Amino acid sequence: MTAAAFFMCPENTSFAATMKLYIIAGEASGDLHGSNLIKALKRMCPGLQCRVWGGDLMRDAGGDLVKHYRDLAFMGFVEVLKNLRTILGNIAFCKRDILDFQPDALVLIDYPGFNLRIAKWAKQQGIKVIYYISPQIWAWHTSRVHDIRRDVDKMLVILPFEREFYQKYHIETEFVGHPLLDAIQSEEGTWKKEYPGLPVIALLPGSRKQEVQRILPVMLDVINEFPGYEFIIAGASSLPDEFYQPFLREFPAIKLQRGQTYALLHRATAALVKSGTSTLETALIGTPQVVCYAGNPVSYLIARRLVKIKYISLVNLIMDAPLVRELIQNELTRENLCAALSDILDPKRADIIRAGYAELRRKLGAGGASEKAARVILSVVQAPDTYP
Repeated sequence: MTAAAFFMCPENTSFAATMKLYIIAGEASGDLHGSNLIKALKRMCPGLQCRVWGGDLMRDAGGDLVKHYRDLAFMGFVEVLKNLRTILGNIAFCKRDILDFQPDALVLIDYPGFNLRIAKWAKQQGIKVIYYISPQIWAWHTSRVHDIRRDVDKMLVILPFEREFYQKYHIETEFVGHPLLDAIQSEEGTWKKEYPGLPVIALLPGSRKQEVQRILPVMLDVINEFPGYEFIIAGASSLPDEFYQPFLREFPAIKLQRGQTYALLHRATAALVKSGTSTLETALIGTPQVVCYAGNPVSYLIARRLVKIKYISLVNLIMDAPLVRELIQNELTRENLCAALSDILDPKRADIIRAGYAELRRKLGAGGASEKAARVILSVVQAPDTYP
């Protein structure tokens, strides 16, 4: 570790230092939250150096990008096994790169399959480890909580029930609120109030090739049943236009829109959304939705045996109730999706969903997650090496 000297300003509002953080995010959502975290950190510590695994957003926020998340996206047990050599090579490279950089602390953002391995190694090297955005170990493979207690100095959690979960195991934990509240609020002023043309149904089939290939065809299969609506696909930044062309050729009336997912959801009357962070984004924007998921059959069967949660969507998990309809694996059919979409297009049902969204927003806190997380991270780095 470096011996960088730094201090907290007398007003306790900012940090000044030559400080080095190594930050690892492996997915698009981690890139978004990592970028906002870097911005907050640099406001408090202008001399901060960040070396990152992430994406374009973290790079644009001032991180020195080492690996892009699109080169790390392996979904499901089968895909991981097929790419095991690449994954192990990335882990070995990451360890060498961390040692060369000599950070004051390692900040891990979700992405547990990779990050928990790096956390164990980093702790053995005497590097402070902070985990921002918990892996979903409360859902499956709960035994990993013991690894976290051993290897992580501080957990910064963004879901309200996670704090109680970790505190049961005597792990240093702080609930900072959900960073999506800030990310969405920062864009709200740019959205138009009215749009010409037909009402819109947004399609969010995911950001990985495997999931889009399984989910998007079912979404597109319902289009002819809703002639009074315009369907727009939210294109993933990690996938090139050419990837979507086969789908667009078969449905020439469909539009592909990039880089405007929040504005699209704001405009949309309803949305069909692949399970994951996008379900929460859709809820916070206020758009009624149907949650969709279809994975590799073998991976799904394995996961179903391991996962210990009632719901797959973050919306329903946080609410602890089936606020939004979930169509999972074999349930994701044209008939079921047509029925579920028709249901949320009914104004009375849409109003019930939006009322639930308001309660969801209240549960997630008052905002400012990135600022809170940055302040805690800098405090952990400042603390003696015996922390916690």
